[in-house]
Amino acid sequence: MCTTCGCEGNGNEIKMTVFGEEKKLTIQNHEHNHNHSHGHHHHSHEHSYEINLETNILNQNNLLAERNRGYFEAKNIFAINMMSSPGSGKTTLLEKTIKDLKDKFQLYVIEGDQQTMNDAERIGKAGAPVIQVNTGNGCHLDANMINKAIKKLEVKDNSIIFIENVGNLVCPALFDLGEAKRIVIMSVTEGEDKPIKYPTIFEDADICIINKTDLLPYLSYDVELAKKYALRVNHHLKFIEVSATTGEGMEKWYDELKALIK
Repeated sequence: MCTTCGCEGNGNEIKMTVFGEEKKLTIQNHEHNHNHSHGHHHHSHEHSYEINLETNILNQNNLLAERNRGYFEAKNIFAINMMSSPGSGKTTLLEKTIKDLKDKFQLYVIEGDQQTMNDAERIGKAGAPVIQVNTGNGCHLDANMINKAIKKLEVKDNSIIFIENVGNLVCPALFDLGEAKRIVIMSVTEGEDKPIKYPTIFEDADICIINKTDLLPYLSYDVELAKKYALRVNHHLKFIEVSATTGEGMEKWYDELKALIK
């Protein structure tokens, strides 16, 4: 069990697939160095370093994230970490974005999921180079996974890379990936109180996209209340209301994206 975020790993093997070709990489995600002594008078000290270990895991990730950030800056790659709960419409939003902007920008995608190639296949059909990272029982991407994935993807200079994190409102917020901006996506089919129930992911975000607005006539969702809750935890947060399905509001998202990368 991971002492940092509570996710269970499945060993150190992470599967990545680039353009349909599966590759297996060995990635040291979490170093758990437990020293269990079973001699006389030593048992009470078995777990004395657990709190320090938790700190060290994040420190190691942060060092790798800074390495990623330096690489991105040197090659003028603008990296965006996209986070949300499952089913918020991250992949649909990316599909629409890629179709509309692929002739104007060089776009790449890292897809994070526990299993399947489903989202990577959708992104590939939309027209962007993509790599799938399957985390197994893990509930988030980390800086080391991004470092490995970016090399396999062979991202060109002067481009944009979208990192679609594993659908989860808790664990992804803890791990810096080296991204330039963080975007949290919230759909109107979720509760308005998500920002105060899961504050960390909203605290660290730069933009909150409220998706599936085409469904508002059929729901009791209060958009202004959701914004109020989000601003309670992050008063700098910007909001963009869109329907990735109908295209409503997407131009505002594109304008914001263009402003970010200048």
